[in-house]
This record gives sequence, structure tokens and C-alpha cells, in this order.
Amino acid sequence: MADSLRRLINNESCRILQEKLENWYKDYHINSCDQNLNRCCEIIEMNSMIQGQLFTILNQTAREGGHYAGVETIKSRLLPWLGTCFSSTTSGRPFETSLSLIQESIEKERQLREFASTRKHEIQQLEKELNSTHLQLSLVQQDLAEAQMALEDTKTKSATTLLAAEDEIVHLKAALKASQAQEESALRNLDRLNDYEQQVQILKDEITILGAQKSVLHSRLARSRSPSPRPCRSRSPSPLPLRSCSPGRAGLTNAARHAHLVARFSDIYAQERLDAQTLLRTYIDDLEIVQRIIYVAVVESFHAAKMAFRQFKMRVRKTLSLTYSGPESLEDTVLDYIIRHEDLYDVQASVNEVIRAMNINPKISFPPEVDFIMISSLIRELCRVAFSMQTLVPPLDIAFGADGELFNESKYRRSYDSDFTAPLVVYHVWPALMENDSIIVKGEAVSKRGVLWSRRSRSKSRSRSRSMSPILSHSASPSRTLLPRSRSPSPIRSGSPRL
Repeated sequence: MADSLRRLINNESCRILQEKLENWYKDYHINSCDQNLNRCCEIIEMNSMIQGQLFTILNQTAREGGHYAGVETIKSRLLPWLGTCFSSTTSGRPFETSLSLIQESIEKERQLREFASTRKHEIQQLEKELNSTHLQLSLVQQDLAEAQMALEDTKTKSATTLLAAEDEIVHLKAALKASQAQEESALRNLDRLNDYEQQVQILKDEITILGAQKSVLHSRLARSRSPSPRPCRSRSPSPLPLRSCSPGRAGLTNAARHAHLVARFSDIYAQERLDAQTLLRTYIDDLEIVQRIIYVAVVESFHAAKMAFRQFKMRVRKTLSLTYSGPESLEDTVLDYIIRHEDLYDVQASVNEVIRAMNINPKISFPPEVDFIMISSLIRELCRVAFSMQTLVPPLDIAFGADGELFNESKYRRSYDSDFTAPLVVYHVWPALMENDSIIVKGEAVSKRGVLWSRRSRSKSRSRSRSMSPILSHSASPSRTLLPRSRSPSPIRSGSPRL
């Protein structure tokens, strides 16, 4: 029997039968009716050969088992199948249907066995996971117990630390009160020290005045002792003048600050102005536009500084008027405070205001590659000087200038490239400095014949644009051909006070 089964396997008849069935299925719609019938008969013949071999194996197997071996199997499986096959013509049920049912039952039994094994495997996995979970739960319970014990220890330690912290807070509060008391005492001492410094300054000023009076008296005494042809008169000691109240810091230093600020204004004209002019000439070839830009910067700087001084003075007056009760007037005290605290002046805000005003000024134009922030150092120095000039008594200011005005010899001096016979000012290079209505430092202006009216006619047909970009362009060539320059001398002072 085993040899027959081995030969059946080696012949691969079942595989060949399966391949013929698949090929027939693929070519079924292509073949003709006769071809399909021939294929079907061929497959039936091959199937009958396989069935014959299987019946031979069945017969050999039954003989090997004896007379009664396999009887139940033949009765339950083979005979019903044979009956079904022989009665297929009368019952109308094909052989393939019975075979498919047998295959379905076999497949279901296999699936059931696989499902049972799978379920058994899953149950084993769940049991393992359950045991692992029980183990983890026991570990967590143990950790929880340890955490509770640690929490109790922490509570005990926290209570002890809290008591110590409360004691420390009480000590720190006491130390804070002591330090505040020391600070208040130091502030009071500082105020007293400031008062002492003011009193010392006043005493020094009085000593200076008394020294001057003493020298005057010595000179008078020397003249009175010298021989004179006039008749002798009875000598009586001349009474000393009454001691006048010493002026404040602002009154004593007004003349010195006046001279320093006038000199600083001239230095800006001689140095910072030329530096800014040189910087602008690297981007602008027209010297007139450069000088107009610098002049507008001076005018706007003085305007911004005066506005800032007024606002600063109003804030100081409002603050001091609430608590001031001194011997001097409130205005003198406000001015003295401003002089002492000029460093509180926000010069950068004034610089920004000047640049903003220059950007919208219609009299000047500027290439779009650069910005007025290039000359911010000049504007900053002008704002500082203008702010300090407002603290003088009387304050200093620049003279008003307009294009086309009559040239005034006492107010301006002509530029080196001016027409010295022209009566009108074409544009201004530097403003004049005034004290009340008198000129103390001359300005500089350019005067030419016929240029003013031609420029006005050209300006009506030309539109100027101003770029607001704050970034300097690096594409500007530093090797531009510059116009010949010459440093103008410092403005001529007229009637400047001397110490």
C-alpha cells in the first residue's frame, strides 16, 4: 500500500490535474465547444485514473486491516458517497456538490482546531500578563507604602523647617526695619551734607567778595596815606558796605557758562560742522545742498532743544511748587535745579525730533542711499549746547534767516565763494548767535547775483523725493570726485563778554 501511495505522489497526478483545470478555466471563453468538451473528457479520464489508484490503495489498506477492520469507516464514509454518486442522475445533485461539502467540513474542522489552539495560546498569554500585573501591583503597593513613610518624614521635617523659617522671617523683618531706619538716617545726613555744601559754596563766594572789598579798601587806604597838596581833613574810618545776600549758583556762574557756551558754539562751527560736511560730501557732490542740510540741522536742533527746555522747566516748576519754601524765588530755584541736573535732559529724543523734522523739510533734498542719522553726532552736540544756552540769563538763541533777505554786515559774513557786491542772501551756511537783540557771534551766508531767481524758477519744475530708509547704502562709491573745499575760519565774535 505504501508503494502505491508513493507512486501516486511521485506521478504528481493531482498537481497535473489542477494545472489542467486552471488552463481550461483560462481558455474556456477562447476555446470552441468541441475543444472544451475534449478538455473536460481529458480531465475526467485523468480523474478516473487517480480514483482507480485511490480505490486500489483503499482495497489494499482494507485487506491489511483484516476482515472487520475499517468496516465502520466504509459504512459511514464510502458507501454514502458511492450511493450519492450512483444516484446523481435521479436526484439531480452533482458529485461536485458532495465533494465541496466534504471539503467545507474538513476546512471547518481545521479552522476549529486552529481556533482552539489560538484561544488556548491567548489564555496562556493572558495568564502570564495577569501574573505579571499581580507582581507589578505588589511592587507598586510596596512603593506606595515607602512613599507614605517618606511623606510622613517630610511632613515632620517641614514642620520643623517652618518653625525655623518663621523665626528667621521675624529676624529678617527686624533687620529690614533697622536697615530702613539707617537708610532714612543716611538720606537725612545726605540732605544735610548737600545743605552744608551749598552753605560752604555761599561762604566761599562771600569770602571772595570780602577779599575783593578788602583789596579795594587797602587801595583806598594807600591813596589816603599818600601826601596830597589838599588841606588835611579829619580822618574817620569809612563805614564798610553792608553785606549783601550771596547770589545763587546760577547767578555766580552765569558769565562763565555764557563764555564757555559761546566758545563751544564757535568750536562746533569750526570742527564738527566741517566733519559733517566732509561726511556728507562723500554721498552728495553739490556743496550747496550739503551746507543747506547742515544749516537746517542747526535751526531744528535749537528749536527742539528750546521745546525740551520748556517742558523740563514746567515739570521741575510743578514738582518744586508743592514743597518749596526757601528765601529765593521759585524761578531762580527752578533754574538752579536745571543747571545742576542738565544730565537729565533726554538729548536722544531731541535728536530723533530733529531728524524727523529734517525728513519733511521741503528746502533740502537727500539721496535715497543715505539718511540724516549720519550727522547725528553734530545734531547731538548742537542740542546740548542749545539746551544749556536756555539756562543763561538772558538766554541765547540763533537769529532768524530766510533765503532772499538783505545781506546784513553786522549779522553775517560772506562765504569765500560769494559775490561781495550782491545785496541778497542766496542761502545760509551758519546762523548768527544772538543775546536779546544784539549779535554776539556772526553767522555765514552766501550772496550771489541773479542766482536766487533762477533757482526759484527751476525749483517750481523739479520735484524732490526723500527716502525714509535708515540704512546706509554700501554701494555708494567713496571715490567720487569731490569739489574743492576749504575750511572757513571760526565766526567772528562781536561784543562777546569776557571774564
